[in-house]
Amino acid sequence: MDSKNKLDTEVTVIDVAQYAKEGKVVPPGHHYNIMVDRQNLTVKQECMTGREILALAGKIPTERFQLNQRFKGGKVMKVGYDQKVCFTEPGIEKFMTIPLDQTEG
Repeated sequence: MDSKNKLDTEVTVIDVAQYAKEGKVVPPGHHYNIMVDRQNLTVKQECMTGREILALAGKIPTERFQLNQRFKGGKVMKVGYDQKVCFTEPGIEKFMTIPLDQTEG
């Protein structure tokens, strides 16, 4: 028996933004589709740090970007580099990045 194929058929990908829009609770223990800027990304873990999300989205070096999290209803919160974000938290719609200008005085 090929256990790899069996495992692949059992994976459920949860669209975090869709669950937020519908007011559903995001179940733990699955893969998650998250949106960073306009990129749809699939992750295997329930929680990631801000730095990990930025790196996954190709925003490297991560210190040159700020990550914001948008919730249902329009509330936006900054996510710290080492702050853990769990995709099972209710109301997460998407993530947005902002390039940080490095200007010299």
